[in-house]
Amino acid sequence: MTKGRLEAFTDGVLAIIITIMVLELKVPHGGSFEDLKSLLPIFLSYVLSFIYIAIYWNNHHHMMQTAKHVTGSILWANMHLLFWLSLVPFVTSWMGENHFTSASVFLYGIVLLGAAISYVLLQFLIIKSHGKESVLAKALGNDFKGKISPILYVIGIVASFFNVWISGIAFIGVAIIWLIPDRRIEKALKNEN
Repeated sequence: MTKGRLEAFTDGVLAIIITIMVLELKVPHGGSFEDLKSLLPIFLSYVLSFIYIAIYWNNHHHMMQTAKHVTGSILWANMHLLFWLSLVPFVTSWMGENHFTSASVFLYGIVLLGAAISYVLLQFLIIKSHGKESVLAKALGNDFKGKISPILYVIGIVASFFNVWISGIAFIGVAIIWLIPDRRIEKALKNEN
């Protein structure tokens, strides 16, 4: 399979995930701003999840620019990532509909952690296939963001049992870390040319 086909499939799945999430936003019965109050938890969970999907799409796009070819293991690792991301609409809806209960925040964190681990696995397999001197390997370097994110996810998951606000701060913190543009791959690609 070509790299372009993997990218196109991934783009399509992520577009569907975003579509499913937005379809979960139901119009309130009533035409006043007061009627929107009950939707606030649903909307907030949607915004956070949309940001996460956007971050994964952006980073996946950059990462795949460094790949010259894909292997069977890369294809399966990509599917593993898409599996976890496909669960985001479910946990987003459950968390928002239930106003951030401990169980829903816990499961949201598990899905985020699963996606993060699968993304790291995909990176590892691309580097393994392309070598330790590959563009991706050089670009990642010590990968501080990649190392701190799972720690914050675990903090958020554990905190969900006693304070969902701490969980929210941890999950929002990871999103903020990754929302800040990461120029490592762009720089490595520029240096390669």
